[in-house]
Amino acid sequence: MSLDVTLTAVRPTEVYSANITHNLGLMAEEAGIYQPLWRPEELGIKTAAGLIEPLRAGLALLEQDPERFRAFNSPNGWGLYEHFVPFVRDYLNACEANPDAVVTAGR
Repeated sequence: MSLDVTLTAVRPTEVYSANITHNLGLMAEEAGIYQPLWRPEELGIKTAAGLIEPLRAGLALLEQDPERFRAFNSPNGWGLYEHFVPFVRDYLNACEANPDAVVTAGR
């Protein structure tokens, strides 16, 4: 006879974190991804799985017509297309790798 004991704790683990300026809000709006990025809770998005399709679509738009979106570059240089596209791509990759992750957007 024997005794087996186990203690298992399930704790939140951050799997991705990033920050981008709100100066890119108009560019995000033009790409159709402002709400998914800045206000996912208003769309009922709770997990990363809910962001995958909106981010894919927005990234495709951003990459198809760079000049259209560069028109939304912030005049002060804090919020450029060149920073936004990699941000969206990286966030999408993180969502795809962690679809069950809980989404939190702090503003």
